[in-house]
Amino acid sequence: MAHTAKNPREARIVRHRRIRQKLAGTPARPRLTVFRSLAQIYAQVVDDTQGHTLTSASSLDSEAKGKRGKTKTDTAKVVGGLLAQRATELGITEVVFDRGGYKYHGRVQALADAAREGGLKF
Repeated sequence: MAHTAKNPREARIVRHRRIRQKLAGTPARPRLTVFRSLAQIYAQVVDDTQGHTLTSASSLDSEAKGKRGKTKTDTAKVVGGLLAQRATELGITEVVFDRGGYKYHGRVQALADAAREGGLKF
């Protein structure tokens, strides 16, 4: 029986669950997951075999706050670059991208593109 969502938030969660059945982060290739709220954006690199967050970045980080752009999309680019920098410092070059049930569009796409430019492969 398919789950029908009552509102957009629940619909995103249903989509995210469906995506997560197919994706898993390994130590060799961890999962880069994205969460976006109305005002902020958060990203983290997760090793699902141990259930540990290896590194993370968000628009609330002190490093990102100083460089935030005029738009939320510009801020997402800063967060993507910051996450890529932190991941490469830990020796992580390849990740599996988890869009979190959001459309690959706008802020999510901007974060992903910036992470690729920062040296992450996915």
